[in-house]
Amino acid sequence: MKPNRPKQAKGMTREYLEKFLAVQPDTPIGLRNRALLSIGYDLLARRSELSALRTEDVSWKRDGTLRVLIRRSKTDQNEKGRIAFTSRRSADLLNAWLDYRGMHIPYLFCPIYQGKPINREITEMVIRRLIRSSAKDVGLEPFIAHQFSRHSMRVGAAQDLLIIGHDTAAIMRAGGWKSVNVLGRYLQYAEHNVWA
Repeated sequence: MKPNRPKQAKGMTREYLEKFLAVQPDTPIGLRNRALLSIGYDLLARRSELSALRTEDVSWKRDGTLRVLIRRSKTDQNEKGRIAFTSRRSADLLNAWLDYRGMHIPYLFCPIYQGKPINREITEMVIRRLIRSSAKDVGLEPFIAHQFSRHSMRVGAAQDLLIIGHDTAAIMRAGGWKSVNVLGRYLQYAEHNVWA
């Protein structure tokens, strides 16, 4: 008998992302959280990948976007890494965060204690709590907010890419998937009408 597959995380689609960004506080933590959520969505990132990002992994492109080296991932045990890209919005939000944080901390996202950035990487648990608390702060019912999880950024961004017309190869490249079957599970609940 086959074991049951884990329940699909609720996708943090662009619609949810916009709401999650809007409820972040106007504080240093809010600066960090907005940059983290936007970049996590654009990179179709796992929590572990976001936590491991370092400032040196990011470069600014002439078009105002970011080129990001994701060095570590669950499916890349040899740490060859993958290159991913962001929107201009993510670049702007990251600039605002770095203006506050300064360039002396090697970790792209770090904890903040008493208004000061701490020189260590942000934990995956903090990222998980950020996603769940954002869902609650926008007024979602608790049972819906609880459906957001560590994979919500990957799920939501992949669903959005499908809906706006990107093909499977482009989505796999953006998210670092090596298997169409795995990607298919991420897209199974995308509300995509091929006849519209």
